[in-house]
Amino acid sequence: MSLIGKNTTLAAQFLREGKLVAIPTETVYGLAALASDQKALLSVFEAKKRPSFDPLILHFHSIEAIQPYAELKDGPLLKLAQRFWPGPLSLLLPKTPLVSDLVTSGLEKVAVRIPDQALTLGLLKELNAPLAAPSANPFGYISPTKAEHVRKQLGDKVAYILDGGDCEVGLESTIVGMEGGKLCVYRLGGLSLEEIESVCEKVELRLNVSSNPKAPGQLKSHYAPKKPLFFGNLSELVHVHQHKKQSIICFGGYKNSNEKPNQLFNLSPDQDIKEAAMNLFAMLRAADESDTEVILAQKLPDTGLGRAINDRLKRASA
Repeated sequence: MSLIGKNTTLAAQFLREGKLVAIPTETVYGLAALASDQKALLSVFEAKKRPSFDPLILHFHSIEAIQPYAELKDGPLLKLAQRFWPGPLSLLLPKTPLVSDLVTSGLEKVAVRIPDQALTLGLLKELNAPLAAPSANPFGYISPTKAEHVRKQLGDKVAYILDGGDCEVGLESTIVGMEGGKLCVYRLGGLSLEEIESVCEKVELRLNVSSNPKAPGQLKSHYAPKKPLFFGNLSELVHVHQHKKQSIICFGGYKNSNEKPNQLFNLSPDQDIKEAAMNLFAMLRAADESDTEVILAQKLPDTGLGRAINDRLKRASA
């Protein structure tokens, strides 16, 4: 079973030895390998059972550290970087020859970010090298937001779990890039469209739902529990599945007194969208581990982080 602790020096030692380390970020826990270590990168795909056509994200400690690996020039993307890093933003940038095709799945652009988490920033500074890190979970399953989630899912496949406590955002980073001179969002996440548009021009959504992703986290079926999950209008879903044991994931409460769900998971009793984002994956996991037959998830208001939560639930139900 993997070790759990807060020792960044030990984590760095394991990484330099070619082993995998789970790292905390403000979004979710990542499964990290040195981006320059081809064998370790292959181990990431193997440990997660992740298809090689799904790209990885590189993590850095500063904008200056990114420059040898990706082209970040003056313009909207640099404005976003200066405003929101460290934070839940990944930028899709033209890569340099230093970035392995394993990281980008052979594509010419690489997703990069600076996480807002003190332990991981310290580790990145200690290594003075980028880490490739998708979420630390079996491919397609619910992303981990606690060190214990990683231990339960990946166990001895990880040499060390750097324990940074619960993730504060709880949704993966928003991925933004440029295409045809336009600012594009490729994955909804912990940074809302409204926040992006407060700094830059209006953005276009390019949310892939095929098996040929341009960026991480774009596959149609993703973030999914093992139990069937249905997403939409709660009252209708409860009626359709009335003869099954139900776990209900709601936002603000469930008010249909005629039906009594087997399990109720309220993302935010006060309808705080940030609290809902932080609780989403942990509650999905709890629902999946309960004794119910189906998970019924309410559609949230489709604004701010609600868009990203709905995107995750939609992919989880696919």
